[in-house]
Amino acid sequence: MPNTVVELGPAKFVRLPSEGIIAAAVALALPRRPRIVLAAVFGVVLGALTLVNALDMGFKQYLGRSFNAILDWSLLGDAESYLEDTLGRTATLAVSVGAVVLVLLIFVLLALATVRLSNLLARHPGRATRGTLIAGVVWITCSSFGVQLAGGVPLAADSTATTLEIKARQVKDTLHDEAEFRKVAKVDAFGNTPPDQLLTSLRGKDVVFTFIESYGRSAIEDPIEAPGVDSTLAVRTAALAKAGFHAKSGWLTSATYGGSSWLGHSTTMSGLWVSNQQRYRTVMASDHLSITKAFKKTGDFDTVGVMPGIQKGWPEQSYYGLDKVYNAFQLGYKGPKFSWSTMPDQYALQQFQDRVHSKKPADGKSRMSFVILTSSHQPWAPIPKMVPWDQLGDGSIFDAIQKAGNKASDVIADTTKSRQEYGKSVQYSVTALTEWLERYGNDDTVLVFLGDHQPIARVSGNHASRDVPISIVAKDPKVLDAIDSWNWTDGLRPAHDAPVWKMSAFRDKFLTAYGSTPHPKTN
Repeated sequence: MPNTVVELGPAKFVRLPSEGIIAAAVALALPRRPRIVLAAVFGVVLGALTLVNALDMGFKQYLGRSFNAILDWSLLGDAESYLEDTLGRTATLAVSVGAVVLVLLIFVLLALATVRLSNLLARHPGRATRGTLIAGVVWITCSSFGVQLAGGVPLAADSTATTLEIKARQVKDTLHDEAEFRKVAKVDAFGNTPPDQLLTSLRGKDVVFTFIESYGRSAIEDPIEAPGVDSTLAVRTAALAKAGFHAKSGWLTSATYGGSSWLGHSTTMSGLWVSNQQRYRTVMASDHLSITKAFKKTGDFDTVGVMPGIQKGWPEQSYYGLDKVYNAFQLGYKGPKFSWSTMPDQYALQQFQDRVHSKKPADGKSRMSFVILTSSHQPWAPIPKMVPWDQLGDGSIFDAIQKAGNKASDVIADTTKSRQEYGKSVQYSVTALTEWLERYGNDDTVLVFLGDHQPIARVSGNHASRDVPISIVAKDPKVLDAIDSWNWTDGLRPAHDAPVWKMSAFRDKFLTAYGSTPHPKTN
């Protein structure tokens, strides 16, 4: 069984498996009781590998990587929550129960099947021995001469043994990576920088960092998604310029793909390559300086987070150095959910304006805000629409829009429609954010916005990059002059050949560009 959806096909299931030939030879040599025990164990192992292959398929399709047997079990709970938000509680319960029953059946039926086959071999030892020898000779011959089926699939297969080897190495590498990453996280180029030497060029500014969910390079360059998104970026660039704002844009290569947005957030802010849940936990428990905490450390900024996607306790607030965080239940929203997204981005931004941005800090400080937008989260159905800003109220205005929108189940089942609706969702999020800036921004406002990761492979393509756009927008020309050496593209749409950095490189470049002096911390 292959471990990617694109490799599924009849040719994969007519190959000669080396493990099956070896198992047959061993079964023929054993007495009855050991043979039955070994056959049952062999069936259970095959069941486990079948499950791992299926998980690999899902993870590669959605997250662009294989399943990690050490780290990824916790993500199954997130997957269940996503299904519940998308398909409803009843459908999710049915899917969950069905999945558990299917897994148990795989283990039981494969164990019974291998025991039955071993008994069949034992009842016909002569023919079984000859058949096993012939199969072994054919396997060796085909392997030696590289005999292939249609599509270049080798007839002699050893994929089960290879999968076991890969997964064993992955476990070893994961455990080793944990120890090594802890050492890396203790080294910080700005860890000992005094407060008065941090972000000196942004003192007095109103700085807003915003992540747009699943805003990736595909939105700007994919032939289905790009026309609408590029048109929106052009229109919004012109509108901002008319309001006195100018922008520069480039590319960052995200540490994640298709999901696990928090890995993209933490990589950008920490300057560390946070590519899995283990690394994330390590960073969140560390004192490695994040961009947001650097603003707090100066003593000149209040720090606030607006997180409409957070629906439970969020201990990460401490790592990010946020004085106050508004979650999904603290923004007064009374309208409908839009699938996974708890509220439309336009509403979240208006609440950010009313509760945070419009109010000057009482202590005379400036402010740094950290805003996570969610309307472009999969499954991209239904999608909100822009409404007059002065009619947002408590969000009830979105009832009719939500009811008239597409059903998530219809979009999920159609790849072309998923791509089209994804593009529309990005258009909505970019429009909401830039209209907010046009409407409420002032001479001191500095907006940094970027994507957290590319959308899932079914939308971005099986061989898409992990690049996401990033833009810095401001009225004060000195803000953009400070990054002139970055050679970013003017406007909100980065050019195809604009510089591409690893997302983890952004923190140090940003801190340096805006007046921070390195004082390394090494342990």
